[in-house]
Amino acid sequence: MDLTDRPRRLRTDGIRPLVSETTLDATDLVAPIFVDATTDERVPIESMPGHERVPVSEAAERVAEVRETGVEAVIVFGIPESKDAEGSRAYAEDGVVQEAVRRITAETDAYVITDVCLCEYTDHGHCGLLEDHAADDPTLTVENDPTLDLLAETAVSHAAAGADMVAPSSMTDGMVGAIREGLDDAGYSDVPIMSYAAKYESAFYGPFRDAADGAPAFGDRRHYQMDPANAREAMREVALDVEQGADVLMVKPGLPYLDIVRTIRETWDHPVAAYNVSGEYAMLHAAAEKGWLDLDEVAHESLLSMKRAGADLIITYFAERVAEQLSSGR
Repeated sequence: MDLTDRPRRLRTDGIRPLVSETTLDATDLVAPIFVDATTDERVPIESMPGHERVPVSEAAERVAEVRETGVEAVIVFGIPESKDAEGSRAYAEDGVVQEAVRRITAETDAYVITDVCLCEYTDHGHCGLLEDHAADDPTLTVENDPTLDLLAETAVSHAAAGADMVAPSSMTDGMVGAIREGLDDAGYSDVPIMSYAAKYESAFYGPFRDAADGAPAFGDRRHYQMDPANAREAMREVALDVEQGADVLMVKPGLPYLDIVRTIRETWDHPVAAYNVSGEYAMLHAAAEKGWLDLDEVAHESLLSMKRAGADLIITYFAERVAEQLSSGR
């Protein structure tokens, strides 16, 4: 054989790490935290092994545990003590996220991101105010424009509590612009917005809805979350969010949508986030429990693939596990 190009020359142990194109670090990761106003003790999340809901009183302690692994950022989700049609506990001054953020920022040095949505706070489980008779008519859905005021009010209440960044996830048209205006008018012009810019109506969200108690009471979210079949539409969504002032652009879910991550990375110079969602986490755990996969190896490879596709930061339920793995040199 007369081969002038032998790629295997660069795969030996000594040279392999020197020519590695992509690296993963604990500082790339964001750990989700679930704070539950209805409990006084930690409650394991059955469909997400290793995760639990924590009471408000233990929110800072939970975040301190995350920080010990080298992960510097968390995103906070709340389970309120009560729900209503307007999701009023989402923007209450003494709401679960607001109280948790005050404790976390006072007692830790974590970078605190908050999820801005209404689905966990409405008694119908949808991400905004409903059109009349939506429960009985499958052609009806969330009212777009009236929902914007509540999203902006929620974001401002999070910033007032000390959130470093807000992350609107409802896929409401105009949400970034409304929140940017609300934050600026309230004196929080320095608080960035990480928009769930391309959020798909995905079957991979199942365990999260168990974790956050946010499943719809009827119907689904196809009228406001994106069709998994569409890629070009994602670019329109992202372009609108950029125009309205988004600082970070998120794709959710992560692994099934790496093509979207890559295209956004090549089109815009904004930081790109990928959400390694609950279903991705749960299925790897399930396969590992069967002995079919090595959990640490597939977790690391999954996150590395998102980074390789162009994600600057990754929200993942593997954050602590992978961070500890990285620190140990495994």
